[in-house]
Amino acid sequence: MTSAAYLPLLVQVILAVVIGIAILFANHVAAQRVRSKSPIKDTPYECGVKGEGIVHTRFSVKFYVTAMLFLLFDIEVVFLIPWTFVYRDFLANNVAILSPMMFFLFVLVLGLFYEVKKGALEWEK
Repeated sequence: MTSAAYLPLLVQVILAVVIGIAILFANHVAAQRVRSKSPIKDTPYECGVKGEGIVHTRFSVKFYVTAMLFLLFDIEVVFLIPWTFVYRDFLANNVAILSPMMFFLFVLVLGLFYEVKKGALEWEK
């Protein structure tokens, strides 16, 4: 493979770095420089009314478990995308690829049923 094939990747990386630096620079230029002397101005508020109670509440562990399960199943589904691109090539070369992918999907569905049975996706118990 020639180095010209990597040119679009290099352009994308350079563009991402330049945009990131530009955003940081714009934030530095437009940011508030001096904090206010009044403690009331620096407190969070809702529609001009001073906030009551705990500002930062703790999230339930169920929230994090659900988020981790979402990421787990989301990443596993992303593994199916390359399979869709090479499926036709494998069929042309007489390589059986359907049964391993059906096994992969079976394990995914089995894991989902296990999580539902354990109650990991239920918010209230």
